[in-house]
Amino acid sequence: MTNNIDTYFTIAEEIRNEITVKGSRFIATCFPANSKEKAMENLSSIRSQHYDASHNCYAYRLGRNGFDFRFSDDGEPSGTAGKPILFMVQKYDLSDILLVVTRYFGGTKLGVGGLSRAYSDAAEELLKVCNRVPVYCTITVKVLCTYEDINAVKTVIDKYSVSNESDYRDIVEFFCKIPENSVDSFCAEILEKTHARAGTFIPE
Repeated sequence: MTNNIDTYFTIAEEIRNEITVKGSRFIATCFPANSKEKAMENLSSIRSQHYDASHNCYAYRLGRNGFDFRFSDDGEPSGTAGKPILFMVQKYDLSDILLVVTRYFGGTKLGVGGLSRAYSDAAEELLKVCNRVPVYCTITVKVLCTYEDINAVKTVIDKYSVSNESDYRDIVEFFCKIPENSVDSFCAEILEKTHARAGTFIPE
C-alpha cells in the first residue's frame, strides 16, 4: 500500500533517440541519476562520446519534488536549449534524471524559436518512449515476532511494504521498507494483529 506523496517517477535505464531538423542532428540521451555527482558523471560521458559536437545541452532534476535542478545552453543562445529540455522533464513529471541533447550543426541556422522547438522536440520524443519506474520514499522498520505470529505479521507486511528481508532465528526479524506516510499505520496494525506480542523499531 503506497500513498502518492511517497512516490515519484524516474526512468529505468539509459535511452537515446535522434531527430533531424534542417540538417542539424539532435541526439537526445537520458539517464537515471539520483545525485548531482551521478548526473555530472553521465554528462562527462556524453561529452567524451560527442567531443566533436557543436553543443551538449542538458537539464537534470532530482528528488521527490524536483526542486533540485540545473540546466545549460552550452553555448546556444540563452534560453533556447536548457530551459526547453527542463520544461519537458517537468511536463512528463520525472525526477532523478539527466537529459542531454547533443547537436551537430547542419549548416542552416534555426533562429531562436526554431532552436527552442528543436530542443523541446528532441527531448519530448525521447521521453515519450522511456520506461518510467516508481521511486518510493520509505523508512526502514524492523519487526520482531515469534513464530506463532509469522502469518499475521506477513499479512501486514505484504499490505504495506515496498520490499522486505527476513532473518529466522530464535525469534523472527523482518526489515521492511515502508512508505513514509504509512509507517504509523503499519506499526499500529502489527501491534493490533499480534495483540502487542510483536515489536516494531526504526533502526538509527
